[in-house]
Amino acid sequence: MDHKEIGSRLRRLRGNQDAKSVAKALGISTSALFMYERGERSPRDQVKMKIARYYGLPVQEIFFSE
Repeated sequence: MDHKEIGSRLRRLRGNQDAKSVAKALGISTSALFMYERGERSPRDQVKMKIARYYGLPVQEIFFSE
C-alpha cells in the first residue's frame, strides 16, 4: 500500500478529532501527524503500533491491507 492511501486512511480515522489532541495522545508532533495524513512520510513501526492502539485496530488493517 502506498503512502497516499495510508494517509487517506489516517485522515478518515481521525475524522473530526482535533489533530493536536490526537498527536499528543500518540506522543508525536502535530506536524508529523499531518505529514503522515498527507502521505509525505510513513510512520516508524513503533508509531504505527501507537496509532493502531489509539484507534483500536490492528496495525495490519491500517497500514497493510488493501
